[in-house]
Amino acid sequence: MNQKILEIENLTVSFDGFKALNNLNFSMDTGELRVIIGPNGAGKTTFLDVITGKVQPTEGRVLFQGRNLRRLPEYQIARLGIGRKFQTPRVYLNLTVRENLDLACNRNKNVVSTLFGRPSASDRRNVGGLLETIGLLAKADLPAQLLSHGEKQRLEIGMLVAQSPNLLLVDEPVAGLTDEETENIGELLLALAESHSIVVIEHDMEFVRQIARKVTVLHEGSVLFEGTIDEVQNDPRVIEVYLGQKPSITAQQMKMLRIVTAMAWSDGNLAPEEAELIIARFSKLFSTDAEQQHQLQTELRDYLAQNVPIDELIAQLESPEERELILKLGYDVINVSSRTPNEPTINEEEAAAYKQLMRLLDLPEEVVKRLEAQPGE
Repeated sequence: MNQKILEIENLTVSFDGFKALNNLNFSMDTGELRVIIGPNGAGKTTFLDVITGKVQPTEGRVLFQGRNLRRLPEYQIARLGIGRKFQTPRVYLNLTVRENLDLACNRNKNVVSTLFGRPSASDRRNVGGLLETIGLLAKADLPAQLLSHGEKQRLEIGMLVAQSPNLLLVDEPVAGLTDEETENIGELLLALAESHSIVVIEHDMEFVRQIARKVTVLHEGSVLFEGTIDEVQNDPRVIEVYLGQKPSITAQQMKMLRIVTAMAWSDGNLAPEEAELIIARFSKLFSTDAEQQHQLQTELRDYLAQNVPIDELIAQLESPEERELILKLGYDVINVSSRTPNEPTINEEEAAAYKQLMRLLDLPEEVVKRLEAQPGE
């Protein structure tokens, strides 16, 4: 069993009667990468503020490697091995990338000694390795002010790592970044996670999917849910918190629908009328209420903007009956194409997707034949 690097017990933080954190309990293992999400006002920033000593808890305690951090000043907590990256990059714009990292490598240095002194061979090696890790070796001698926003984010993460913390706290590292920059930050954090414990606060769910191993959802100052990203996105309580409304179907039903929608869109070439026909049919299978059908159709359209592997969803099915329904729906889906003028026959991509679905569901051959023989409703 891994040693706990961070343990938070019954933590409450009150501001003039308002509980930003409310009896919160949380723990993570040494070497773990944990992503924390939650709607605005959930307590995410206060969570980091308490760990770093910026805010003192009203009740409860924070243990870092077994040591109680209560009443320790921020600088002492930093020296214990906790480093924090804020949302806005905090780098020295008039210094070069290399000088920023050199300054961060030795806590006893100051700006004057960095600019006019000679770095040791050990420091040069450390800085060189960091430049490669954060992907800024080619821009090492450029002033930091010439970097893009994403490059400044990577530089600040490098400066944080240069201080050799045991725990990295990273607050919304991809806010305002392009897709390419976001992917670069994700790859950097995954690389750092091989040798560091990391907590990431983030809103971008695509980015969360890229890096998440375990996700903690905060709501109204407490832990609402913890699990994998798929478990989080399928949990009715999380859906209600984020969307402000209860889902029209159960989480298990949504998993089943997502499998067949993922298969239906596998060739990436559905005509609009095919898409609407499939969505409308699925909504009617799980609800007779017109308003709920409309809500379900909206949920499915939103889901189609994502790209979740089918095998990950199928692994979550719990009974043979659910697997049979999935195969029946999948067979009906590929036959939708043969009833539309845009594509009169089933194409190769659809046929391959259906074969993959049969393989993943692993149903007996006689069951497959029986389901395929049943006319669609």
